[in-house]
Formats: sequence, C-alpha cells, structure tokens
Amino acid sequence: EYIIAAGGKRMRPALVLLAAGACGYSGTRHHDLAAVVEFIHTATLLHDDVVDESSLRRGRETANAVFGNPASVLVGDFLYSRAFQIMVGVGSMRIMQVLADATNIIAEGEVLQLMNCRNADIGIDAYLQVIRYKTAKLFEAAGRLGAILGEASPEIETALADYGMHLGTAFQLIDDVLDYSGQEAETGKHLGDDLAEGKPTLPLIHAIHHGTPEQAALVRAAIENASRNGFADVLVAVRSCGALDAARRHGVEETARAKAALAPLPESKFRETLLQLADFAVQRSF
Repeated sequence: EYIIAAGGKRMRPALVLLAAGACGYSGTRHHDLAAVVEFIHTATLLHDDVVDESSLRRGRETANAVFGNPASVLVGDFLYSRAFQIMVGVGSMRIMQVLADATNIIAEGEVLQLMNCRNADIGIDAYLQVIRYKTAKLFEAAGRLGAILGEASPEIETALADYGMHLGTAFQLIDDVLDYSGQEAETGKHLGDDLAEGKPTLPLIHAIHHGTPEQAALVRAAIENASRNGFADVLVAVRSCGALDAARRHGVEETARAKAALAPLPESKFRETLLQLADFAVQRSF
C-alpha cells in the first residue's frame, strides 16, 4: 500500500507501453514488462534511500524513515526477485537478457556514484557516465523492450533504445537542476539533498570550472565536506555563475537527441506521445 500510494511520474513503464504501441504490438505482455520495469525502478529507490540516508521522497517520508533500513532493503530485494519472476513468464530469453544487463549496469552506476561522492575533481564526461548507467539505462531498456515485443526491425529497436537513453539522461539532468532551483512542495524532496550527500552533480561541476575562484572554492569545499550547512551560499554561487542554465541546456540538448532518434518510426499517436514525453522531461518543475 505504501509503495502504490507513493506516486511518481511512471515514465519508465509508460515508455514500455508507448514503444510497444509504436511498433504495432497488440498483445498484453507489454503490461507485464511495464510492471517489471517499475518494480526494478522502485527497488533501486528503496535501496538508494537507505544508502543515502534520505528521509523524504515524492513529498512523503521514505520507506526507511517509516519502516527502518532492514525492511526497506528486504522489500527492495523482493521487488527485484518478483520482477524476474514476471519476466520469466513472458518467455523471451532476449527480454531477460536486456533486463538482466540493465539491472547489472544500474548497480554499476550506483557504485560509481558512491565512489564519486565528495570528489570535486570529477569531470562532465565521468558524471554523464554515472547518470547514463544509474538512470538512463532503465529508460533505454524500456524503449528496447517495447520494440522487441513489437518484433520491430533492428533499426527501430536501436532508435527506441537511443530515445530512452537520451530521455533518461535529460530527465536526470533536470533533476540535478531542480535540486537547486525547485520548490520542495513540488519536487517532493529536500532541496540540497545532493549537496548533503557530497554528490558532484552537473550544476556544481559547472560552477567549479566556470565560476569565479571564490565560487569554485566554495562549491569544492561543500562537495568535499558533504554538508547542507553552506547550501544557501552554494545556491547563490550556482545561480550567479550560470550553472543552472548550463545544466538545463545540457538537458535540452539530450531531449533534442531523444526526439531526433524517433525519426525512423512511422507517424502514429504513440510516436507523437513519445515526442511530448521528451518535452515534459525538461519542462517539468517536479
């Protein structure tokens, strides 16, 4: 009940359904795979909140804050195993391979992010690799799953996978921006959480490389100390040096690449909705 009522944008399962529809799939297995993708995503959130010691998600107390760390970890494990039970029922070794590979890469992304905590020297390319593993990989898998179900050509399958990868990257980049520009009532999480965890996200990386020496030193110290205490000063720095605008531009560029990837798909209501979904990813305020 807690998980079902927790809300969320449900973009990943929507991508499975839309990709399958765009490829002319008329069965019901896309519902199963949409659930699998959402189960995997929810499991990662439960584990993330334990690792990050988070207390707020989607405007509610996190599961670990309500039920404790052991329950959160075990329920996350249950969702992973249940997801694999459902995907086995679909009866496609190719689909199992895609989801197994994606789950492994997501875990690798989590480890990379953990290793980069408090690292103020990380570059943009290394950071983009983290979010493509940690966040965009499941979007990529969702697009590919729909194409596989629809028995699409290799060209269409690659197009939908690329769309998902760029969409997921844009989605995470805007999340980075919202951590320094959103409203807590809308974002559903505490502003400055990334800073408190020592995560060097794109706005901070930009401020270190393009801000004044004083701004760069301030942001560098905030990352290395992993504290929310200096959040107000960091907020002024990232805004005044254009870091938020720069990060948003990166998100817009990724969205444009996502939309361009859909060029091989025939016109349909599903393709049109995928284009709208890409716009939503960068225009949202939550």
